[in-house]
Amino acid sequence: MKWCGIISIFPEFVQAFSEVGMVRKAIEQQQLVVEAINLRDFSDHPAGYVDDRPFGGGAGMLFKPEPLFKAIQYAKQSAPGPCKVIYVSPAGERLSQSKVLEVAQWPENLIIIAGRYEGIDQRIIDSEVDVLLSIGDYVISGGELAAMVIVDAMCRWLPGVLGHKDSAANDAFSEANNGLLDCPHYTRPAVFNGQAVPGVLLSGDHAAIDAWRQEKILQQTSQYRPDLLEE
Repeated sequence: MKWCGIISIFPEFVQAFSEVGMVRKAIEQQQLVVEAINLRDFSDHPAGYVDDRPFGGGAGMLFKPEPLFKAIQYAKQSAPGPCKVIYVSPAGERLSQSKVLEVAQWPENLIIIAGRYEGIDQRIIDSEVDVLLSIGDYVISGGELAAMVIVDAMCRWLPGVLGHKDSAANDAFSEANNGLLDCPHYTRPAVFNGQAVPGVLLSGDHAAIDAWRQEKILQQTSQYRPDLLEE
């Protein structure tokens, strides 16, 4: 079982996320625990402030180190075992399918810091954070969505969460697909709006189907993500 504590000033985001989809299924199967940790609970300010202006001036606010440090210590004490602390940041390694699998296979539990504003005090990154991860080269309003992306992608690799044991292994970007996109997929009816399913998929010839899928994987990747072929 993987325990994951997400430190946020909007714990309701995390709570709602844990009640739907694959994450909920993983929780129900006792493969995953998601705990929303409200950073404001660790503030010494009567109004629960956890941010302040940056030294040196400039726009924006930063999460203060004291409440964040306390929240991380609380999370470590709440977890059933050792933890790795992740901070979602544009400075981090870009999340990939291989990185998701690595995170899922870590023996440690996860503490994810969902920052906001201009980020968090660098001293917390230097002393408490083990891993920086980014979900892409763009800016969103807060780290909650990035934390949810990491947990959702990771939980697909936990035992028994997906309906078919090979589903995650055959996803786009997987090792089985050589890091490329997936092939096109079709379901019933065999003809829809005059468009027929490729005949090979109805043939029952598994070798021919596998060959067709490999060909289409290359075509899809060449059309939509040629950069993956270059890599």
